[in-house]
Amino acid sequence: MNGIDVMPQTAFASEPLIRLSAFLGIFALMALWELAAPRRVQAAGRLRRWPSNLGIVAFNTLVVRLIFPTAAVGLALVAEARGWGLFHAVALPYWFAVAASVLLLDLVIYFQHVLFHAAPSLWRFHRMHHTDTDFDVTTGLRFHPIEIIISMLIKLMVVAALGAPALAVLIFEVVLNATSMFNHSNVRIPLGLDRVLRWFLVTPDMHRVHHSVVPWETNSNFGFNLPWWDRLFGTYRAQPAAGHSGMTIGIKDFRDLRELWIGRMLTQPFRGSPGSYPLGHRENVR
Repeated sequence: MNGIDVMPQTAFASEPLIRLSAFLGIFALMALWELAAPRRVQAAGRLRRWPSNLGIVAFNTLVVRLIFPTAAVGLALVAEARGWGLFHAVALPYWFAVAASVLLLDLVIYFQHVLFHAAPSLWRFHRMHHTDTDFDVTTGLRFHPIEIIISMLIKLMVVAALGAPALAVLIFEVVLNATSMFNHSNVRIPLGLDRVLRWFLVTPDMHRVHHSVVPWETNSNFGFNLPWWDRLFGTYRAQPAAGHSGMTIGIKDFRDLRELWIGRMLTQPFRGSPGSYPLGHRENVR
């Protein structure tokens, strides 16, 4: 076969265990860090929010397994076996294909995130992630199942088009999940360290700006893993205008505490209007 070398499929037999172990380990670490060194005082608190936020995670996992039984790593293995995609059509070192695939997948996630803020119909589903009135490790897991399905379809198309190695897809999936929990965590990081880290990694202080109630702050800092895309494409905002302690988390709609219940969360895309948050709205121009 021309192109990159492939790894044996048996090497990925433990993929679900790897992902689950990484998820549980990072979640536990960030939850304990939040208890030891919180960045902000929470308005609603864990007992009111966590059952629904974690319930959404369990529901989304079930939905993805039912609709996409092989998921992205499985498709990458099929692509490797059949020689599909860019990296199987050209002769490249395996390490280069892995690194390039991880980088390109992260860039796609950045543009996908921008798209979900730009199109009012997509914002309806994505805004459930933003209606959380606090910002902690579970916020990074709180997505509407329809958004998860759309995101998975985009990911599968990109994996097939790139011919991304299965190892790259596994690395990306684990890192994306880990960094989403990290950069949504309510943890205090020394300001000097944060200034250095955010050149290489999206930090909680950087991403928290994205969860501001102010529309032009919501439409900034779209990156999940790497901060370079926001700087490159002009969507980077260093700090919220009201400061991290004074800023309001969430959006202007769905601020009633009952909207934190899982049943209400699932119906939010179908209630009300898209509001003033989608990119291009006049209130977002500043």
